[in-house]
Amino acid sequence: MCCCKNWSKFKMCWYVVLMLCWCSATGLRVGVGIADVTGPPAEINFMGYANFEQTGHGIHLRQFSRAFLLEDGGSGDGTTRVVFVSVDAAMMGHGVRREVIKRLQKRYGDVYNEGNVIISGTHTHSTPGGFLLDFLFDLPILGFVKETYVALIAGIAKSIIQAHNSLSEARMEYGEGEVLDANINRSPTSYLRNPPEERAKYNYDTDKTLAQVRFVSPTGGILGVINWFAVHPTSMNNTNKLISSDNVGYASILMEKALNGNRTLPGKGRIVCAFASTNLGDVSPNTRGPRCEFSGRPCDQENLLCKLPKERCFASGPGRDMFESTLIIATKMFDTAMKVLRQPGEDITGPIGVVHQYVAMPQEEVPPYDPVTETFNTSVSVKGCVPAMGYSFAAGTTDGPGAFDFTQGTTTTNPLWNAVRDLLAAPTKEDVACQHPKPILLATGRAEFPYEWQPHVVSCSVARLGGLLVAAVPGEFTTMAGRRLRAVVGRAGGTRAVIAGLSNVYSDYITTPEEYQAQRYEAASTIYGPNTLHIYLHKYKQLTEALMKGSAVPPGPSPPDLSQQLITLVPPVLWDSAPYKHEFGDCLQQPQRHYSYGDTVTATFVSGHPRNSPRHGRWFLSVERLVPGSEDAWEVVATDADWETKYIWKRNSKILGTSEAVVEWEVAEGTPAGTYRLHHYGNYKYILGGVYPYHGFTDAFQVS
Repeated sequence: MCCCKNWSKFKMCWYVVLMLCWCSATGLRVGVGIADVTGPPAEINFMGYANFEQTGHGIHLRQFSRAFLLEDGGSGDGTTRVVFVSVDAAMMGHGVRREVIKRLQKRYGDVYNEGNVIISGTHTHSTPGGFLLDFLFDLPILGFVKETYVALIAGIAKSIIQAHNSLSEARMEYGEGEVLDANINRSPTSYLRNPPEERAKYNYDTDKTLAQVRFVSPTGGILGVINWFAVHPTSMNNTNKLISSDNVGYASILMEKALNGNRTLPGKGRIVCAFASTNLGDVSPNTRGPRCEFSGRPCDQENLLCKLPKERCFASGPGRDMFESTLIIATKMFDTAMKVLRQPGEDITGPIGVVHQYVAMPQEEVPPYDPVTETFNTSVSVKGCVPAMGYSFAAGTTDGPGAFDFTQGTTTTNPLWNAVRDLLAAPTKEDVACQHPKPILLATGRAEFPYEWQPHVVSCSVARLGGLLVAAVPGEFTTMAGRRLRAVVGRAGGTRAVIAGLSNVYSDYITTPEEYQAQRYEAASTIYGPNTLHIYLHKYKQLTEALMKGSAVPPGPSPPDLSQQLITLVPPVLWDSAPYKHEFGDCLQQPQRHYSYGDTVTATFVSGHPRNSPRHGRWFLSVERLVPGSEDAWEVVATDADWETKYIWKRNSKILGTSEAVVEWEVAEGTPAGTYRLHHYGNYKYILGGVYPYHGFTDAFQVS
């Protein structure tokens, strides 16, 4: 009770009382965290395009893990927790998640476990691979890459620990906004196979809605933001060789800078903002659409073929090159997210909960779903298939064409390719019948050498964030497949739902049964057959109902532990050496003396191999400004995580172990005038053993 004669003190006293009452009423605490997870920046293939020539040679945007921890203190014991993590990675693997949970349990016991930790990959195609453990997914990376694996585990765990340590009272608000001209359907003819009655419910053949949850402190401050918008992070194409979090990653950086202050370095701010993946399976950011490589004419839309021999069909835009396209798409998402953030949100604060189950997909048998009546036909049942990839999988997509002469929409087999397939693993008659009309190119579910090629067991989670349900799915749902899942989960829970894509385990694509018949890339990559979506709809309905009732569900069969069977063909770094009469960090090419807005500052340094250390929380380059009024005090104004910089590594001689680092900085409009320098950091491996740090900087130059 407050008894204050002074009016100002009286108001403050009652404000404190109201805040205490508010916190007690909500019972919700939220913590956020962000950590660097950048993988090895050089000589490791990127995951996503399956292009053996797309090997990393530096950094444009670093990778980050963004963690959001929710604790429900109003449920009685205050121990109900949900962790949602969005990671700048192609997808998430069971092995990484398992090891993250192990690290958390060493600190906190069973507070965090397989049931309440959801880790979602953003699906950028410009980051190092080799971390998924299933053989087919690591094959284009030349096998398992321990450096990528450890970088993800350490960074994700660190971001969750930060979130744990920053728990504070909060409430949740929900908002939506429409993002136009930022995505197109890359398989529009497949989409048209869905029932016209169902398509009539929607204005577009892709989702244009950005869904946003923001976490707000008792004083009204923003703690963190999660945005879900359907778009492939493939603005950076398969010729890119610089690590990049792509359009969604840059949108996150833009929003964090806007809320933390533009001078805040990426990954260092208090407020954490994620642009997480959702039902992006058939959604491309390359809004000019597919065109022929040489003629520039539109491709044959059904088969994505061009008239000239060896002329590839691929999509691009909206910018002049992939960097400008990334910037444009990211800015569109960022602008909409900020607009939604500034508007009054709907308070969705309420109970927190989560339910999780492992599911053996080939063993599932469920009633099929009718999208027109929106009901399950319990009079019949359908089943899942043993994993297999179809012919059109090898054709690739308009975001990244495949090799050889495979085409989209292939529903017949080729004796030669079947013979090659059977040498690896032959499908059974049951497999062929189950996967029909998919012609099986790779019987991945039957392949056992050297170990499992694709998962048989997947992870399924539904989280309740007050008035919002989050369906965490282990793959890439197409637009209509995602719409059906949102509808089923929303009806089962009596509230709105969003999809968190590429979560916990990766099992390729999920199309509707109607889209499956077309056998374009997405359908050929729907590995459990034409009934895959039926199984997921039924399973997520069950899980949602159990969550809302507070019922326990059986854990299901755990995925196999493949960590002792892994192989790699990636050679290690043997040694580094500096050229004659030079030391590591020496600047070989100095910048000019003067620069203006729009200019690019470039310098070249003697370098060690960047795989010697990922320099998490640090950097390979920094742009430094002389503090006004001082003689030798420099402040960091940009790093290799900023959009305006590029760190490019070049190998000079493998035999001698010599290499160079090219550092670039584009002087953005509004950069304060002053004295600047470029600073390069790295580590070199001594030929007789040991890894040692070094650094070097350029001469000072003026920006005016």
